[in-house]
Amino acid sequence: MRLATWNVNSIRARVVRTVEFCVRENIDVLAMQEIKCKPEQFPYAAFEEAGYHVVAHGLNQWNGVAIASREPITEVETAFPGMPGFLKGHEGPDLPQEARAIGATIDGVRVWSLYVPNGRGLDDPHYLYKLDWLAALTGYTRETLTSNPDLPLALVGDFNIAPTDADNGDPTVVEGVTTHVSPPEREAFRALLDAGLSDTVRPLVPTGYTYWDYKQLRFPRNEGLRIDFILGSHAFADAVAGAAIHRDERKGEIPSDHVPVVVDLDFAGDEDDDDRPMIFG
Repeated sequence: MRLATWNVNSIRARVVRTVEFCVRENIDVLAMQEIKCKPEQFPYAAFEEAGYHVVAHGLNQWNGVAIASREPITEVETAFPGMPGFLKGHEGPDLPQEARAIGATIDGVRVWSLYVPNGRGLDDPHYLYKLDWLAALTGYTRETLTSNPDLPLALVGDFNIAPTDADNGDPTVVEGVTTHVSPPEREAFRALLDAGLSDTVRPLVPTGYTYWDYKQLRFPRNEGLRIDFILGSHAFADAVAGAAIHRDERKGEIPSDHVPVVVDLDFAGDEDDDDRPMIFG
C-alpha cells in the first residue's frame, strides 16, 4: 500500500492536480485536509474516474477532511471519541465540532485524516482548543492501542506543529511569539508519540519541510515548516518500507501551500529484500 497525506487547501480548486498526482505516483490511499467544501460539493467524479472511492466530511467553506482509496472504505467515523468542539466566545462541553477528522479502515489499516486546529495566537482561545483537541486525540490513541496493540493505526495530516527546531525554517515562527513551536504544543506532540505512535517519515527522509507560506518568497527561500505527518502504531511503522516528501508539488500553477507526504507499506515483510528504499519526490 502506498499512503499519502496532503493538505490540498481547497479540493475544488486543485482537483485536477490532486488526481493527477495520485495517478502519477500510484497512490493507493490519499488523506486530504482543508478540502473547504461540504460532502455534496466534493468533486467525486474526477476521483471515481481514476479508480478511487472517496469519503468526505466538511461543514462549510473552511476546514474539511477526506480519504480517497482504490480499495473499499469501511468503518467511517467523522470524529474520534472525546473530540472537543469550538465556538468563539463560548465555553463548555457541548460546543459544535468542526470538520477536522475522518477515520476509515482500508485493507485492515485504520487511517485518520486529521486537520489539527491552528491555534491562531498564544493568547487566543483557539490555542487552548488546539491543546484540548490534541489531548483528546492522545487519549483516544492510547485507549485504542491499549485495547488492540497490534492494530495498524495511522494518524496522518496537518498537525500545525513543528515538533523540533529542525522542523522550523520560517524566521517569523518564533517560540514565545507564535504558535506551532510553543513548548505546550511540542509537549502535546510528544505525548501523542508516547501514546504508542512513531514518526514514520523522518527516519527515512532526514531533511525537508512540508509547508511554505505563500507570502514573502518563503518557498524560493526554503523558509518552511514540517507540520504534515504520518504517525503510525508499531504494526504500521514496522511495515513502512519507504517515504517521501514531494517538494515539487509546491511549484507550478495554483499550488497548495502544503506538499504531499508519502509512505510505502509492506505488510508481507519480505525477508529476502534487505533494502528499505526511500522514494523521492
